[in-house]
Amino acid sequence: MLQAVLAPFAYDFMVKAVLVSALVGLVCAVLSCYITLKGWSLMGDAISHSVVPGVAVSYILGIPFAIGAFIFGFGATIAIGYIKSKTRIKEDAVIGVVFTGFFALGIVIISKTPSTVDITHILFGNVLGMLPSDIVQTVIISLITLLGVFILRKDLLLYCFDQNHARSIGLNTDFLYYALFSLLALTVVASQITVGIILVIAMLITPGSFAYLLTDRFDHMMMLAIACGVFSSVAGTYISYLIDASTGGTIVVLQALIFVAAMILAPKRGLLAVRRLRHESKQEMI
Repeated sequence: MLQAVLAPFAYDFMVKAVLVSALVGLVCAVLSCYITLKGWSLMGDAISHSVVPGVAVSYILGIPFAIGAFIFGFGATIAIGYIKSKTRIKEDAVIGVVFTGFFALGIVIISKTPSTVDITHILFGNVLGMLPSDIVQTVIISLITLLGVFILRKDLLLYCFDQNHARSIGLNTDFLYYALFSLLALTVVASQITVGIILVIAMLITPGSFAYLLTDRFDHMMMLAIACGVFSSVAGTYISYLIDASTGGTIVVLQALIFVAAMILAPKRGLLAVRRLRHESKQEMI
């Protein structure tokens, strides 16, 4: 029985896929906590769509996809910040205009330029078919992102929790705004090969949201989010191999199931707990 379970790991590509997926799940989970506190789920969506033209151009020119993806992702960040500060348009509308514009540009580039780019790999990832260069890029970007979060962790936490207070004590909130955006862009780039551009937004939201249901302490939230991200990434990669399904899709489905379980069973904020408290309150009133 144990041999059958471990059989897929006899293949070198499977071991690499699981390890890379675990690393990406870790990075996404870490950023997920900050995004959840800041309420930036739509920002993650914007960045994930905005890197598409960068990935397409990189593949066409034969340069590392991380370079083009980060340039366009950070360009979208600059565009959102500039338009928001210079016009009366609300932030959600600005985000919608920018990310759809960048995404459409990427689709046009792919459709009009002869290349070997497979749009499905960009949109949905291909972790089981990674090239050695893809693995190296993903590992380097992930480590840079984790290092950046570690260096700025306290400032980012204060900025995400209370931006006005962060500004009042002398923190450069504009710098933290672009720093968090840059880290978000790097995370999207690192995740592209694993789950693709479309599904990465789920990995940037679900672990943090899951952990937020279970605890009020940020350090505990971080650990729970990481556990969710790494477990779902490893299990999703393994299950997708067994059932011959999309790896990114399987990972995200597992995360969704974990979130639903927490939403129902969380001891304080779960639906059952809230229902029980309401019932007890009614009984006390009677």
